[in-house]
Amino acid sequence: MKLIIGLGNPGSQYELTRHNVGFIIIDEFAKRNNIEFKLDSKLKGAIGTKTINGEKIMLLKPMTYMNLSGESVIAVMNYYKIEVDDIIVISDDLDSPLGRIRLRDHGSSGGHNGHKNIVNHIHSENYKRIKVGIGRDANIPVVDWVLKKLNEDELATINQAVDKACDALNDYVNGIDFMKIASKYSTKA
Repeated sequence: MKLIIGLGNPGSQYELTRHNVGFIIIDEFAKRNNIEFKLDSKLKGAIGTKTINGEKIMLLKPMTYMNLSGESVIAVMNYYKIEVDDIIVISDDLDSPLGRIRLRDHGSSGGHNGHKNIVNHIHSENYKRIKVGIGRDANIPVVDWVLKKLNEDELATINQAVDKACDALNDYVNGIDFMKIASKYSTKA
């Protein structure tokens, strides 16, 4: 089983904010694959499943808010006996230009609170990730910047990244080697 996790914050007030890029991507991937999410309060998340090419794929949107994402991730991993090698986490990346996609097979949290909490709960940095740049404005405090709604132009750029990220996820669920996917879809600054 492969577990694909999109990071974000639950609630309509956070829709289309920079910090919710993970939710935006996983929602689009679910839509393209006719996967419906159902809330599971015990696992602290919205979960959708589908078998693709004989392998069960599980999508997870933690409903714990970003800073506590690891609570839902570890609950799902423990309940379904999913190994770290079989998870991929989709998130925003404050340190990359808007729309830049970076795929990594491991790495530090990079200061991202969702990743920090996941690492603290699963005791590993060795999980795959898709990070989409949201840029940074030095004149706006980080917390205000990540929770700011994307404007129309920014959303157009993000939507291009969403398409590429969904294509990368499609390759991933169809068994293509992750490092080949990373070299194909990671974009330059």
